[in-house]
Amino acid sequence: MIKKNRWTPDQALTELKRWCAIQERSHEEVKTKLIERGIYGDEVDRIISELITENFINELRFAKAYVSGKFKINGWGRNKILQGLKQHKISSYNIQKSLATIEEDAYEYLLKKTMLKKKELISASGLELKQKLYNYLAQKGFEAGEIQKCMAEILDDK
Repeated sequence: MIKKNRWTPDQALTELKRWCAIQERSHEEVKTKLIERGIYGDEVDRIISELITENFINELRFAKAYVSGKFKINGWGRNKILQGLKQHKISSYNIQKSLATIEEDAYEYLLKKTMLKKKELISASGLELKQKLYNYLAQKGFEAGEIQKCMAEILDDK
């Protein structure tokens, strides 16, 4: 690992304000950055609380941005997004609030679109096709019930 320059607490606050202004950051990302730069203990808490007070970091705002990006850009399902938010140590209240921003129609549309796109790439048929599609969609974070409902609509019609 490359050794990074150590920061003084004042430098850290200035640099983190700039870093957090570029894109939404979680408390955990900020804490990790501070530790990488040689700041520990009460100083970490003081700097994070100052960033929160000045609204440079906000857990709910981060969670909503994370959900939006992973859903719209990466095409992830709720399960995978949930795991990502847990890795960032977001509170369960903020996780619920942010996941609620995904519209049901958009979620269903993404699931169907993803399934049809993957179906074109799979050369199998019948049960093998269903299994491969199911595994792929589960890996993308879609719920089992939603996958089965979508498969029933799309695959059983034909």
